[in-house]
Amino acid sequence: MGSFSIWHWLVVLAVLLLLFGGKGKISSLMGDFGKGIKNFKEGMESDSCGGQKTNRLLSEKTKD
Repeated sequence: MGSFSIWHWLVVLAVLLLLFGGKGKISSLMGDFGKGIKNFKEGMESDSCGGQKTNRLLSEKTKD
């Protein structure tokens, strides 16, 4: 117990190849998922910057 046989390592290697290797649908899906996260973060950053600009403009209008 505690040590893995060659069959365990072959199964782990096969799963990793299916997820991250080759030109399969799963690897392209993972790439699209990463791009989606990147776009979401960029959108959140631009949204927070836009919100600060809007708050500043509203405070300037209320002063007048």
